[in-house]
Amino acid sequence: MKVVVRKRMVGNIPLLEVVAEDKIYEPLPLIIYYHGWQTAKELVLTQGRKLAAKNFRVLLPDAANHGERKTKTSEIPSLTFWDSIQTNLYEFGFLVDYFESLGLTVGKIGVGGLSMGGITTCMLLTQHPEIDVAACVMGSPAPIKYRERIRLHASDLGFYLPKDYRQLTAWLEGYDLSLSPEKVADRPLFFWHGTMDEKIPYQHTADFVEANPQKKLTFVSAEERHFVQIATMDQIAEFFDAELNLTAS
Repeated sequence: MKVVVRKRMVGNIPLLEVVAEDKIYEPLPLIIYYHGWQTAKELVLTQGRKLAAKNFRVLLPDAANHGERKTKTSEIPSLTFWDSIQTNLYEFGFLVDYFESLGLTVGKIGVGGLSMGGITTCMLLTQHPEIDVAACVMGSPAPIKYRERIRLHASDLGFYLPKDYRQLTAWLEGYDLSLSPEKVADRPLFFWHGTMDEKIPYQHTADFVEANPQKKLTFVSAEERHFVQIATMDQIAEFFDAELNLTAS
């Protein structure tokens, strides 16, 4: 199967649309897959190709402040980070609506991402019951805990943080999946996390999975740092193939 990569601009969102060449104009299950902090959409293109080979239409958007939307990162820790995630949340429905309006979807939606994109994925699950299947790769379902980690790290290093940091980021509370695990409902959710992750704590994911044994959670871990192997990308593609193509058939 030949997979093609089409460079698109949807509104002001640069993205790569990845799809089988013979299915470009066919309605397909839609997957939006988000890249990580200080990277770009091209860094998840291998994953996008593997998903598209399973007969999905895959969108790889540049987050705000990244890739073609690159801006200088704020010197205030986490300001650009949370802004980028919040913009992902704002733009999710816009992207879905656009491809639905073209008649290129079948009403089945998957979401995934790595690192910052994994955090985005878990946050989207708190507000979008229309998402059918999701995958969080070395992200965190507990952004409030991650916010506190950033605060402590910034304090230890002597970086400036506003005194009302928690109030300025209070919107995170409505998007913390660990505080509202019932919002997963019966949706299949895949987690992958390296036990030696030096950037986003493995324990956030492990604790969430342990606390929710009744959910349809798949948890794969490995003795890895903050890095995704090709074999993991294959697992993710197989997961979406098994779960999202099943619901679309």
